[in-house]
Amino acid sequence: MVAINSAIEVDLTGQVCAESIGTWFYSGFGGQLDFIRGAARSKWGKPIIALPATTKNDTISRIVPRLKHGAGVLTGRANVHYVVTEFGAAYLHGKTIRKRAEALIQIAHPNFRSELYEYCEKQRWFQRNEIDNPDMRGEYALTTTR
Repeated sequence: MVAINSAIEVDLTGQVCAESIGTWFYSGFGGQLDFIRGAARSKWGKPIIALPATTKNDTISRIVPRLKHGAGVLTGRANVHYVVTEFGAAYLHGKTIRKRAEALIQIAHPNFRSELYEYCEKQRWFQRNEIDNPDMRGEYALTTTR
């Protein structure tokens, strides 16, 4: 089973908001989590969150340091396996927060990667100079391997 669901935003830990923009409800919560869990449990299943990297003519990133105040977490980080944007795919399942953040930054729009890295540095998740490939053409770009 392959389940492809969308999101409004995904934070650097892998939490998915798909029903609200902050406190403003955009849609219902539907069955996203059911499909994500079903695909994860099926043989060769692929639970995928697919979203454009930006909105509003590339002025707002949808890969964000943290979800907007009041945003609902529809799919928790423990259930997210793949996140896909037009810049690649990130496999998050079982990864540390550091590795999740690195993977998500690499599939974020290039215009927002520096601010995402800065957030991680402020949180002391990692320093940019600790990353194997700080120019962001690393192992997560356009790959779906674990």
